[in-house]
Amino acid sequence: MNSRQQEETDRGGIMRRAIAFGLLMLGICAVNRVGAEEWPKRSLTMINPFAAGGPNDVPARLFAQRMGEVLGQAVIVENVGGAGGMNGASRVAKADPDGYTFLQGTVGTQAQNQSLYKRPSYDSTKDFVSVGLFLEAPLVLVVRKDLPVNSMQEFVAYAKANGDKMQFASAGAGSAIHLGCALMNSVTGLNVVHVPYRGSNPAMQDLASGRVDYLCDIVTTAKPQIDGGAVKAIAVLDDERSEALPNVPTAREQGFEVRAYTWNAFFLPKGTPQSIVATLNHAVVETIKTDDIRKKLGAVGLRLVSEERASPEYLDRFVKDEIEKWAGLIKASKISMDQ
Repeated sequence: MNSRQQEETDRGGIMRRAIAFGLLMLGICAVNRVGAEEWPKRSLTMINPFAAGGPNDVPARLFAQRMGEVLGQAVIVENVGGAGGMNGASRVAKADPDGYTFLQGTVGTQAQNQSLYKRPSYDSTKDFVSVGLFLEAPLVLVVRKDLPVNSMQEFVAYAKANGDKMQFASAGAGSAIHLGCALMNSVTGLNVVHVPYRGSNPAMQDLASGRVDYLCDIVTTAKPQIDGGAVKAIAVLDDERSEALPNVPTAREQGFEVRAYTWNAFFLPKGTPQSIVATLNHAVVETIKTDDIRKKLGAVGLRLVSEERASPEYLDRFVKDEIEKWAGLIKASKISMDQ
C-alpha cells in the first residue's frame, strides 16, 4: 500500500469514528430529552414541615390536588413536623435531587430559622433550589373581648399604660406568630410579657377565656373566633384588607407601619435539574391561575401571589431579603431557640 492509499485509509477511519461518535451523542441527547419530557413518571411527595391539621395544610392539599392534575401524577402531602419546621425542611434538603420530593416552605423554615438557631440544620440559600412563591398569609391583631379598646390607636395607648400587667400569646417561641407580635411590639414601642403555647389553637383558647390579652394570629385560624365574637379583631397587619375580614382595617390605615405575615413557597433539593424545576414551576403557576382555588383560599384569608412573583428568580431574591429583614428583629429582640 503506497502512502496515498494509506492516507485515504486513515482519513476514512477518522470519518467513520467521527460519524459513530456523532451518532452516539445524538442518542444520548435523545435519551436526555425523553427523560426530561417524561418527568414525572411516578407520584411526588410534598413535605409540609408542620403537624397535620394546621394552617399550612389547607393550601398544601389544594395545591397538591391541582398540581397533580397538571403534572399527570399524584402529589402526596406528607406532614413532617418538629423543630419549628426544620425537621421537614432538612429531609428535603437531603433528598435525592430527582424532583420527586419537594418542600412547602414558609417564612419560618426558610427565613426566620436561619437567625433563630445558631446552627440551623440547613442553609436555606444554598441547600435548596427555588421553585416558586405562591401564597401570603397576613396576621391579624386580636384581643380578649373585654379589653377596653376598639382601634389600633386605643390598643397602643392602653398597652403602654398597662403593659406591666399584660401578656401576649403565641403558637410557640420563635413561631411566625410570635415574631409577628414581636415586630408589632417593636414598631409601636410596647414591652409586654410573651406567653408561648404549643400551637395557635391553645393560645387562641386562652385568649378567648381572657387568660392572656392579645395574639397576632394568621387570619385563617383567627377568623372563626372573630366571627363568633369570642375575640375582637383590631387590625390586619398588612398593606391591604383581608378578603376574609373586609371590615377590619389594616394597621397602616390606622397610622402604624406594621406588616407581619407568613408565606408559602415550594423548594427542591440542591442539584435538581433545571428542566424539572421549570416543569414544577409551570404546575405552580397553573394552580395559581385556577379561579376555584383562588376563591377558596381568599375566603379563609390566604392570598395567592401574582404570576410575576411566582418565578424561581423572584423567590431567590425574596428569601435573601426575608432572612435579612427578620434577622434584625430577632437579634434586637434577643430571641433564640438555642438552649
